[in-house]
Amino acid sequence: MKAARFYDRGDIRIEDIPEPELLPGTVAIDVAWCGICGSDLHEYLDGPIFVPPAGHPHPISGESAPITMGHEFSGVVSALGEGVDDIEVGQHVVVEPYIISDDIDITTDPAYHLSKDMNFIGLGGRGGGLSEKVVVQRRWVHKISDNIPLDQAALIEPLSVAHHAVIRGDAKAGQVALVGGAGPIGLLVSAVLKAFGLTVIISELSAARKDKAASAGVVDHVLDPSEVDVAARVLELTDGRGADVAFECSSVNAVLNTLFDAIKPTGVIVNVSIWGKPAQIDMQKLVLKEVDLRGTIGYVNDHEATIALVEEGKINLEPFITGHISLDHLIDEGFDTLIHRNETAVKIVVEPR
Repeated sequence: MKAARFYDRGDIRIEDIPEPELLPGTVAIDVAWCGICGSDLHEYLDGPIFVPPAGHPHPISGESAPITMGHEFSGVVSALGEGVDDIEVGQHVVVEPYIISDDIDITTDPAYHLSKDMNFIGLGGRGGGLSEKVVVQRRWVHKISDNIPLDQAALIEPLSVAHHAVIRGDAKAGQVALVGGAGPIGLLVSAVLKAFGLTVIISELSAARKDKAASAGVVDHVLDPSEVDVAARVLELTDGRGADVAFECSSVNAVLNTLFDAIKPTGVIVNVSIWGKPAQIDMQKLVLKEVDLRGTIGYVNDHEATIALVEEGKINLEPFITGHISLDHLIDEGFDTLIHRNETAVKIVVEPR
C-alpha cells in the first residue's frame, strides 16, 4: 500500500509498504481522508519533534523514523481483530490518535492524555492516516454517522483539539471570547465557542482567513491588527470590561501580548498553539489583572462530545476544507501550499487511496 513516510527534516517520501497486521483487539480501517496538520508542517520544517529519530525508538510503539504520517483521519472499518464485537465492518469511523501505554485505563483516568511517553499515531508510530490502511486499537476508534461526509469527518480530530481548549477555558454561554489567529485551529475554536453560545471576536491579518472566518459564520467581529487597536476595540465592544476568555492560536508573541491587554481582570487566557521558540510574557500584566494563563494539549474524552456537535448540525465543517488532493501530491500541493501560501488555504485534506 502507499504511505507518506517521514525520514528526517525536509524528507517525506511516498512509498509502497506492507499492509499493517490485524491483531487481537484492533480494528482495520480503510483510510478515506486525512488532514494536513500544523504539527505535520512543524515536523517537516523543524523535526523530528514528535517523530522518534532514526535509531531512537519510541518507548511504547518501539518505532523510529521512517514513520508513516497522518493523525487527522477518517475511514471505513474493513476488518475486526479477535475480541472486537461492538463495531461492524463498513462502519464509518474517526480515530483518537493516541499512543499511550496499555496499562492506562482511559475510562477512569481523567488525564490519560498527559501520561508518560504519550505520543500520536501518525507521528510516533503505529501507522498513520497518510496511508491506504491503518490498524488501530479498538479503544481509539469512534463511530460516526454515515451522514457526516468522510472528508469533513477528518476534521473531527482538530475540532476535538478546539473542544478541549474551550473546555480548558471554562467558556460559558453569554461570555465574550477573543481568539488570536484565524488559522485552522483558531477557526475551529471559534466554531466551538459559537456552538457553546459565546460572542466571538477574532484577530487576524490575512485577508483570506478574515473572509473565511466571516463567511463560515463562526465569529461576530473580525479585527485586523494592522487597521485597529485590537485591545481597544475589544474594550469598546464589551463596554470597557474586556474579554472573558481568550485563546492564543498563532504562536506569535505580539498576539499573546494583545490578549493580555484585551482580557478582563480575572479573565482566562488559553494557549492552544505549539511554539517553535520560547514566548515572552509581561508578568506584571498577569499579576496585576490576576489573569489565569492555561495550557492545553490534544484532547481527553472530547471526541464523543465533538462528534455530537457535528452530527446535531451545531458545527458545519465544510467551509474549513479549502483543498482536496491525492497522496502523490502531498508535498507540492499540500505542504508547499500551507508553508509558502498559507493565506490561500485553511485545511487541505488528502485522499490516500
